[in-house]
Amino acid sequence: MKPKIVVLHDLKFPVLDELKKYANVVELKKDYPLQGEELIKSAVDADGIICLLTDKFTKEVIENLQSVKIISTVSAGYDHIDLEEATKKGIYVFNAADPLTISVAEFAFALMLSVARRVVEGDKLIREGNWKSGWSLTFMLGRELKGKTLGIVGLGKIGKEIAKRAKCFGMNVIYYSRTRKLDFEEEYKVTFKDFQSVLSESDFLILSVSLTPETKNMIGKRELSLMKKDAFLINISRGAVVDEEALIEALKNKVIAGAALDVFQKEPVNRSNVLVSFENVVLTPHIASATVEARKGMAELAVKNMLQALQGVVNEDCLVNREVLKIRKLNKII
Repeated sequence: MKPKIVVLHDLKFPVLDELKKYANVVELKKDYPLQGEELIKSAVDADGIICLLTDKFTKEVIENLQSVKIISTVSAGYDHIDLEEATKKGIYVFNAADPLTISVAEFAFALMLSVARRVVEGDKLIREGNWKSGWSLTFMLGRELKGKTLGIVGLGKIGKEIAKRAKCFGMNVIYYSRTRKLDFEEEYKVTFKDFQSVLSESDFLILSVSLTPETKNMIGKRELSLMKKDAFLINISRGAVVDEEALIEALKNKVIAGAALDVFQKEPVNRSNVLVSFENVVLTPHIASATVEARKGMAELAVKNMLQALQGVVNEDCLVNREVLKIRKLNKII
């Protein structure tokens, strides 16, 4: 009998054909996030699940997934899955991060340039019919990137690609990460600094970390107070990495010059969110990886991870709960 694989949503790209040769693939094509009892009922008898970042695999949900052996998420983030419970049950959890690396790194510069050069403000000015004076020597002055210090918090694959591009802009790059990247430092002439120094020396501070208990609210009132008054905060990681209330207060009190945010503590963002009112803040709806190339690649990788796992092969580059290797051997099912 073929294993049952439940695909919770329409993946939008033709990536399931190979998997369908070896498994009974059930495409639910839900157009909303799944959670709780509905998620349990949708996948309770599945051998594997392909999900999105928005589906909530809580402890209770995972406890009730009796036959599930593999969860493959079409995302880089995996904080929507209770990894501790999944590991305890011997469920292998895979993510699909690599395909989005370039898209997110490029988008970091879209945000940085937008907030530094006041692109959104200018666009709004024209659309609302408020461009009255024409060209002026001091009209809507922004900041150049050349010669500025870019601080990167989290020098993983995305952080490295950001650093490479920053050098092309003539920026001085400093970074903080859990582990030093000595070879990368030497090749690209970037400098490791402690966290506090990166905060206080950066003209632009980019957050590029995974959301973990250690990184939740890592940028709060104290951290913002250490930044330069003319510095900009750019968040392309996860919304919960920044204490949003502290950021709002910092913007109100002109503690920093502005921010560019692609992620938020609560998504989608409501119009009542105070962040919407700031002209020196660029807001985008969690689209850093939203390119055809990245999203297609993510879907392909998520399906590949599932297919290999069914064959008893573990893609360790994408396995996010390595402790599961000690709990249960991944047996060949197909």
